[in-house]
Amino acid sequence: MFDKLFQAQQKAQEIKSRLDNISVSGEAEGGKVRVVATANKEVKEIHISDELFADADKEQIEDLLLVAINKALQQAENVSQTEMAAASQDMLSGLGGLGNLFGK
Repeated sequence: MFDKLFQAQQKAQEIKSRLDNISVSGEAEGGKVRVVATANKEVKEIHISDELFADADKEQIEDLLLVAINKALQQAENVSQTEMAAASQDMLSGLGGLGNLFGK
């Protein structure tokens, strides 16, 4: 039993490491605001075009930044869920015949 728990912890760490190396991004205003984050939802980079600084006011830039950040974080969530689902499927298949225990 402890062996399975240890394997699950190792698998979780592997997933976290993999998510740290996956980049996602979100854009607003046709790419004038761009946010890059990891699939672990850590923002790594923010780019705001010089053109936007010249044409927009502070509130507009802040609103566009929020849009871009939220898009990047949503992409990160989607990637994370996909990775976790795949890992869960691997773990369930590793249980052998127990997957049919409930008549499926």
